[in-house]
Amino acid sequence: APLLPPEHHKPPAVANGELRINGKGKKLRKPRTIYSSLQLQALNQRFQQTQYLALPERAELAAQLGLTQTQVKIWFQNKRSKYKKIMKQS
Repeated sequence: APLLPPEHHKPPAVANGELRINGKGKKLRKPRTIYSSLQLQALNQRFQQTQYLALPERAELAAQLGLTQTQVKIWFQNKRSKYKKIMKQS
């Protein structure tokens, strides 16, 4: 198989948004994602339809919104836990 040009190489693996750096265990975190109002509107709308996304749905939504699948996955996880917390209080 032909070698892909450098821009096609995968970025380094990021575990829970943390990238280990310089072997001293100093964590370089990915900055917190700031979602646009359009993205939030779409995410919230989708959450009202369903609290859980199947993989193809997640891929499609991420592509539509210009987000990574991980960002969509984590947004839904956070939203579910926030939703459950609110439901418990009422």
